Amino acid sequence: MNNSVSTTARLLGAGLRALLVLTLVTGVIYPLVVTGITQGLFNNKANGSQIKADGKVVGSSLIGQAYNLPLKKGQETPDPDLKWFQGRPQNGLGSNSVNTQYKLILSGATNRSGDNADLIKWVKDAKAAVVKDNSVAGYTVKPSDVPADAVTSSGSGLDPDISPQYADIQVHRVADKNGLAVAQVEKLVKDHTTSRTLGFIGEPRVNVLELNIALKRLVTKS
Repeated sequence: MNNSVSTTARLLGAGLRALLVLTLVTGVIYPLVVTGITQGLFNNKANGSQIKADGKVVGSSLIGQAYNLPLKKGQETPDPDLKWFQGRPQNGLGSNSVNTQYKLILSGATNRSGDNADLIKWVKDAKAAVVKDNSVAGYTVKPSDVPADAVTSSGSGLDPDISPQYADIQVHRVADKNGLAVAQVEKLVKDHTTSRTLGFIGEPRVNVLELNIALKRLVTKS
């Protein structure tokens, strides 16, 4: 009887020691090592690809933001703030009552087929708005100038980038609204255009948040 109790105690003690060692290794040491490596080698990505402006985190390079005017009385959909570069449409996204400043916390696509009547109307309305909003004195946008990303949302609805073509047709409007020379704004777009990864993966793109931060700095200096 005593031998049985002693054996059981030894087994329990060994199991407890194994549990403590495994907890220490897998629950403390391993996470600390991985965290240390990622912070040392991939600091920006490990912290959410943060973008800072004036010393503060203002967003992520991986998540798009909306640049709209405050809602007017009785208005359900805000008007775009046309002094800023605009990103892709955000159709298909839900709203929430938790984060009232940034309502893109819910991600999703329209999930509609190409011949869906609602989708077709959204695209036509979006194209007409892009033409109207970006046509200023001395510069007229033609419907054929409007690229697909200007009138369609991405699969997630959170795409942070636009095509250089969409950025280019916004240049004259942004320059006009901010009292800048067109050449100045064109240079901003060129400086913030990223080429294909490794020269062949993906498409050239412009990060809207980074571009608008640079625009704000330029306006402040002017």
